[in-house]
Formats: sequence, C-alpha cells, structure tokens
Amino acid sequence: MIFPADETSKANVENAPPVEKKTIVVIGNGMVGLRFCEKLVEFDTAKQYRIVTFCEEPRAAYDRVGLTSFFAHRDAQKLMLTRMDWYQENGIELHLGDRASEIDREDKVVRSTKGEEIAYDSIVIATGSFPFVPPVPGVDKQGVFVYRTIEDLEHIIEYSKKSKSCAVIGGGLLGLEAAKAAYDLGLETHVIEFAPRLMPRQIDEAGSRILVKKIEDLGVSVHLNKGTKEISGNGRVEQMTFNDDSTLDVDMIIVSAGIRPRDDVARDCELEVGERGGIQGNDRLQTSDPDIYAIGECALHGGMVYGLVAPGYDMAETVAANLTGGDRRFSGTDLSTKLKLMGIDVASFGEYEIGPDKATPLSFEEPFSGVYKKLLFSRDGKRLLGGVLVGDATEYGTLLIMSKTDQDLPCAPHELIVGSSGGASLGNIAAMPDDAQICSCNNVTKGAICQAICEKELDSVGAIKMCTKAGTGCGGCMPLVTDLFNSELKKAGKEVTNYLCEHFEYSRSELFAIVKVKKLETFAQVMAECGTGNGCEVCKPVVTSILASLWNENILEGSHQTLQDTNDRFLANVQRGGSYSVVPRVPGGEITPDKLLAIAETAKKYKLYTKITGGQRIDMFGAEVQDLPDIWERLIDAGFESGHAYGKALRTVKSCVGSSWCRYGVQDSVGFAIRVENRYKGIRAPHKIKMAVSGCVRECAEAQSKDVGLVATEHGYNLYVCGNGGATPRHADLLVADIDEETAILYIDRLLMYYISTADKLTRTSVWLEKLEGGIDHLRDVIIEDSLGLCDELEAQMQQLIDNYQCEWTRVVNDPEQRARFRQFVNTEDEEPTIEFVSQRDQSRPADWTDELTSLELFGELKDREEKLLRNGSAGLLAQKKWVQVGTVDNFPHDGGATIKYGKSQIAVFNFTSRGEWYASQNMCPHKKAFVLSRGIVGDQSGIPKVACPLHKKTFSLETGESLQGEDYDIRTFPVKVEGGKVFLELPPTEILDKLLATEIGCSMATSCASKHEPVAV
Repeated sequence: MIFPADETSKANVENAPPVEKKTIVVIGNGMVGLRFCEKLVEFDTAKQYRIVTFCEEPRAAYDRVGLTSFFAHRDAQKLMLTRMDWYQENGIELHLGDRASEIDREDKVVRSTKGEEIAYDSIVIATGSFPFVPPVPGVDKQGVFVYRTIEDLEHIIEYSKKSKSCAVIGGGLLGLEAAKAAYDLGLETHVIEFAPRLMPRQIDEAGSRILVKKIEDLGVSVHLNKGTKEISGNGRVEQMTFNDDSTLDVDMIIVSAGIRPRDDVARDCELEVGERGGIQGNDRLQTSDPDIYAIGECALHGGMVYGLVAPGYDMAETVAANLTGGDRRFSGTDLSTKLKLMGIDVASFGEYEIGPDKATPLSFEEPFSGVYKKLLFSRDGKRLLGGVLVGDATEYGTLLIMSKTDQDLPCAPHELIVGSSGGASLGNIAAMPDDAQICSCNNVTKGAICQAICEKELDSVGAIKMCTKAGTGCGGCMPLVTDLFNSELKKAGKEVTNYLCEHFEYSRSELFAIVKVKKLETFAQVMAECGTGNGCEVCKPVVTSILASLWNENILEGSHQTLQDTNDRFLANVQRGGSYSVVPRVPGGEITPDKLLAIAETAKKYKLYTKITGGQRIDMFGAEVQDLPDIWERLIDAGFESGHAYGKALRTVKSCVGSSWCRYGVQDSVGFAIRVENRYKGIRAPHKIKMAVSGCVRECAEAQSKDVGLVATEHGYNLYVCGNGGATPRHADLLVADIDEETAILYIDRLLMYYISTADKLTRTSVWLEKLEGGIDHLRDVIIEDSLGLCDELEAQMQQLIDNYQCEWTRVVNDPEQRARFRQFVNTEDEEPTIEFVSQRDQSRPADWTDELTSLELFGELKDREEKLLRNGSAGLLAQKKWVQVGTVDNFPHDGGATIKYGKSQIAVFNFTSRGEWYASQNMCPHKKAFVLSRGIVGDQSGIPKVACPLHKKTFSLETGESLQGEDYDIRTFPVKVEGGKVFLELPPTEILDKLLATEIGCSMATSCASKHEPVAV
C-alpha cells in the first residue's frame, strides 16, 4: 500500500520556483526509521529532500518498546507512533507491506519486492534486527514463537487458548517481558536461561538472585544454566530436553534469546559488515558507501550493535542533521535503562560494569521485601558513576542525572541508598541544572521541558509528551517529567486539582473517606460538613452514590430521590424523547420459558420495543414514566427484579453454558455466574460494573474484557480484573490463577470495595487501575497479600451492603407514596403522549431527532411565534396574567421538580427547598424538544439557581431562563408563590400559552426536518 505525498503540498510545490530535490530512501519504518523521517522534516527547512520510506510490515511505525502492553488492550492502533496522514502532510511517500529488497549501487536505484524502483541520492538503512532462534532440533514445530511484532503477539494469544503451559527461552529483558505476557495469559510459565543469572548484561549475581526470588514468588519457574538441546512432540511442542538431559513438559515456547542485526540488504550490495553482523559505520554513520547510512539495531559502530531505542534515536538525529548541513558525530550513547519486568522494577544506569580499579561500590540488599541496590562511585566518593537497582527503582531518574553531571554529589554516598538523617529529599528536581537530561531516549533536557511548559502553556503531562517527546520512549523518565510539571505549575502559582465541582474542594475518594469516618447519611449533612452552595448535577449524584455505597439505603427514600440522575430517580434508562427502557435482571443469562413469556406479554401490552442486550438480557424500550410501576409489577409477579441497568452498579454477569452442556467446559460457569450476580446486585459504585464467567479457556463469555472476569481451568478459576470493552477497550489483567470459588468471591469482595473507596467520579475500573500507582502489582499486594491491612474492613463493608440489598422496583410497587411520584402530572390524572413514534421492522421507535442546526432554527421559530402574537393584537391577552393554583406543597419533591398540566401545555415546577425558593419553567428542553426538565437536577452555579436537562445536561437559569452554557436558546420561566400550603403560578390565558408551549407543538418540532418544517399558524 503506497501513501503518496499530500496533493496540497504537491500543488504548493508546483506553484513554487522549480527546485531540484534530492531523494532519500529510508529502508525500514520502525521506531528509528520514523525518528529519522521526523528529524529530517524538522531540519530540512529548505525543503531540499524528497523522502521515500519502505515498511515491510502491514502497518506503519509502532511502539515496539511498549509491545507487551498489546496484551492488555489488544489494540494495535494504541501502539502507533504517528498518524497516517502525518506522512502525507509532510510529503513522505510510505510503501506499506513492501520490502526494499535490493540496492543497486551502480545505478543508484532501490528495488522492492512489489516491483517499485526508486532512484536515490542517499539511503538510510534502518532495518533493525531479527530474533535469534537457536538451531536446535524441533524448533520448527507448531507452538514455537518469537516475540518481535504485533503479528507474533496475535499468534501467541491465539495459540495460548489451547495451551496450559509455556516456556520462554531467554532470561534477558525481552525474555522476561515475554514471560510476563505468558503469565498474564493464564499459562504455567517457565523461564529458561543459559547463563547462571537473569539479565546477565544488566545486573550482577546479587541482583539476579533477588530478581529470581521475586519472579518465583509470583508463580513463575526460573531455570538457570539451562541450554536447550531438543524440542520434541508429535507435530507440535510437547517437551523440551536440556543439555544436562533433564526435560520439561510444555505446550508452547516463546524464543527470546537475543537479536541479530538485519543486514541482508547491505550484504547483498557488498557493503562492509561486521564479523558477527551489523553494517559497519563511521562516526557520521556512513557505511563503506558514503551515500548510504545505517542507523539503529542494524548498525555496527565502534564494534558495538546497540539493542536499545535511545542510541537509535541519537543515530537518526545525527544523520538527519548532517544531511541538512550539520557536522555531528556519533560517539556512542548511554545504555541506561529502567524497566518493570514481571511487575518488578529493574534498572541499570551509567557505568554499571566498571571495575574495582576505577570505582568503589556501595551495595544494599533487603531480602525480605526483595530490594537490591548497587551504586558505583569515583574513588574519592565525590561522583556517582553508575549503578544497578532491583525491586525499587523510584530514584532511578535522579540517580541517572547525577551520574551524568560533572558536579560533586550534594550528599555523602551512603545517603543515596539509605537517605539522609535530616530527611532531605533526594529528588529535588527544582535544584537540577537546566542541562540535566530528563529523557535519555529522546535527549530532552530539563530546560527544554520547562521552556515548553512556560511558552506553550502546557497544562498536562500528556501535553508535555506530545510537545517535547519526553516520556515517549521507554517511559522510565515519566516520574521525573511529572515532578517537573508539578514543580513548574507551583512556580507559576497554578494548581491542578481533581475537585468534584465548585461546591466541594475534595476529590471523590477524599469525600468518600470523610463521609465514612464522620458517618454522614444525607446530602444536607455532607454539604454542611464540607461543601458550599446548594450542589449541582455533578456533585449530587456522586454524593448519593457514596451514601449508597456506604449505607445502602433505598435511593428513593426521603431526600435521596432528587439527588439522582433521572435514571436512578426513575429506576430505568432514559431514552430519546424522555421515554424509558426497562431491563429485568436475568442472573447469568439463564431464563425459563415462562419468564420469557412474561416479558413478551408485558412488552405487547405496553407496546414496547424489545431487543436482546450484549449482557444476555432483554431490554424493553419506549415506556412512559407513568407506566413504569405497572410494568414492574407485572415483571415482579413473574419472578423478576430490577436489573439495575440504570445505575452505576453491577449490570450483568455474562456466562457461557460451561460444564452443564458444553463438551469443552471444565466448570459450572452458569451456576457460578448466577451466584456472583446475586451477591453483588444493586451495589453502587463510581461507574457501572460488568462481569463474566467462562467455563473454559476458549473464553466464550469474553471474561477478559470485563471489570471482573473468571475463566475456568481444571483447577478452579483464573481471576481477571479491570478490563473494559466499549470505546476504549482494555484487556483485563490476571490477578491470580487457579483459585476456587470461595477464594474468588473473597478477592472480588475486597477488589470492589477498594475500587469503590478509592476511584474518582465516573471512573471505570480499567482507568482506575491505569492511574493506580503500582498498577496490578499494587492491587495484588492489597487484595491478596493485605499489604495495607484493609482486607478485614473491606470484607465487612461488602457484607453490610449485601445484607442490606433490596429490590428498588419492589419498594416502589409496594409503596403508594413512592408510586405516586411517577405520575405524569401532579395536578391531573390526564396523560399525554410526548413522543412521536414510527414503525420499523415490525416494532415502534421514536422518530428521528432534528439536527443541531434545525433545533436552533425551530427555537428561533418559537420566538417568531411570540412576536407574531404580539403583532396580531394578543399583547393584551399575554399581559392578562393571573395566579393559578397548580397543586399543594406536598405534590412537589424537596429540591426537585414535578410537572403540571395547564391547558395543553406542560410546566415544570421546582421546590428548591435548600434555598427556600420556588421556580417554574416550560417543561420542554429547547435542545431536543423533549418534555423532561422537571426530572432534571436543580442546583446552583456561582450562586445562580439552575436546572440541568436530564438528557444532555444542558443547564438553564431558573431565574431568567438563559442558557448557562452559552447556547443560543433559553427557556420560558414563570413566577411562583406559595400560600397556605398551596402552590400558584402566574400564567397568561391557556389559549395564548398553548400556541407557544402546547405538547403537540413540541412533539411536532422535535422530529421536524428543517427543510420541510412549516410553522404552525397563530
């Protein structure tokens, strides 16, 4: 696939004076090849070069350093390093899926496997490396994989579904990443290393000993001093035999035994290559042909092939600079690296292999927590030269910078390991010099980051990454980048907060702790204790969710009712036009024929649209608010209860049929799913929760894409957590393998309560885990090892919520007072349809909404109606307003609204109890012409009383009717007074108001098309 230069840029070139462009062919579009293209575009201000790049893989450059993260999200797009249109915008011709197979140095032409021929002036070879596969018998059997590309990972994932165990050949950096991937796939995992220690190029014997222990504590077996002699099996991998004749039974093997430079295209055109591979290059990175350059892992410089991305980036920048008039030399590079392998920090920096004749070592080993540190100092102890860190690499960034500076140490050498007696902070980033290198992968200094933050007003760490490239390589510098960002904000007098809203200067987790400790039970108590104002549509649902998560009172009791979003307030999902959908609970997806009949009969009676959900339930759409209690009553009589599809709570526990029916099933997945769903139903959380139970590793229930997923094995269940489908999919992480049902329940109890207690508002478990310091390893420590000593409390909290469960539908059905709150109008038993339906595939659905432009035009038409009324002599009638009784105080909920009918018009009346004020407005939201404003949450914004439309959170002043979000529409408001417990509105005659606000007019406008809409005559 060829992506040519953008036509616009071609046109610009055509209109400009003719310039003879030189052609550079870049062979290889990996991380280093792309970096060269980026730097050449940046440096080539004269636009003297045409860039053509060949990419053998089916996709453009992606983050190979972060390859293992693919197992978490399974989304190749998330690894892409730049947008596809970036190549076009910068005039780069990208040949995807096409290998540059031949360099004709005599005719100066590059030829590809697809027949392309490109004449060149210069070539940059960035072909990278290929995995070394030991030539042992049986290595070609089915089930042997390398770990290099996204396609490799996709094959590993697919093959793992029919495997139980995996061996990784190679205990280096990539080998341990591959072992982590196999472990997370639920496989029994073995690491096979030929050397006497793990990561022999990065850490010493003591560091390896700590690393081995920590890895084996996770359940991964480590085999040192093992060379593979043979791989045996009947067509596929079954057993490994080692040089000592010992054997290991495995189902699959991942080979990660090092890399070799991919220099074949150079050999074929007779460029000089090293004895053990690698394209020979000088300090300018020119090969034996001065018009051909080699960079990255295919290049041999100074007798060394670099296997890290940072040296490749340095090479790319060096060549790009020299091709555009510079005179740079590549003299080697820093090989420091920080990784998290199997969840364990491992880092080496500076001259960590220097001998005792040039350096004095200082070591620290703490076997209980698995921490090892070895720092190497100059003989006089004044400078840090390098070091190795295992188990705790929090100070890596600071130590790396210290090892690169010529300045004397700011403290005694031992304080860099054990800290100072005065408690001084090692990482005082503000005191570091501006030339301190923060990101070694991209050679970004502290000064460059500070300058970018200040001049470009960067407001997030993500913006820093995008602008400066800091943190986009290995990611090891991110703690320093974050510290620097916070330091610069503080210096500028700015503060980044995660407060709920203007009413609470606390995050959700902080507010949760306050409510819990002080045993606050109502929104009024919470507001009095730690808030200001009257609340809003943001904080009210958050607080009521916290109250439900702690005390599990019925959400419609007393003052709780009007704190809820409309879904929770009316126990159903609001849909287009203001109707609701009803979803009864179907635990585990198991349902009887009689219950299916009950759903069918209910849907037919109330003319509801029915659809099977993705969570193995049946959804019934189109229910009017006043019909909801009657619908629930029929369903409850048939044995159903609320499915909580409307709440930030457990939705479903999806299951396959498991061992009950499936020939592959190894556990009763349906029975366990029903047990899990019935245990956690109704529990409120920061966001919705979805679970699944699969009866075998074939994973038909898709448990690894859920917040909580259980995958059956022959020994029990593998427990996966914090997955997510939807717009931003995330593969769940394996928390623990092969546990029984009781242990699984115990860990899920703890997990959910820890999430409920600590997550920010509207945060799914997937995002929560990604933001959680320490990630899955921290979660494993808290949930399984009880590292914080919280498990007993978390279990007790969960049991309290389970014990207090009640079906919310049943409470409404059995309570006449609550049932009355579902009336359409509080001042009459009349009912009016508020939605126009159309027929589609033998069912009814709402007519299409108008688009945004049409909606604004229709609002303008309402204004025209009023002006026409005034011009037609109705001004006197409009002025003839009178006070009309519309109900009693008891008809209107505290701090909420209800609807009254006046003629043919609907009016929302709000009892703003916490302010001691009453307001009234039209019930139709002008945004989508839906009659729903009375169901919105009331609150204030900078002291202005407001209502938020429950459909799209459009907010309007209750005093003036103006949009508080700067929209071009507003709402009509009416004066209210209360006398003797009676509520009065000051209104014009019905015949006048109906010409402006009648329900039938709103319904018509809601679905009209701008090109066809005809104004109603007045």
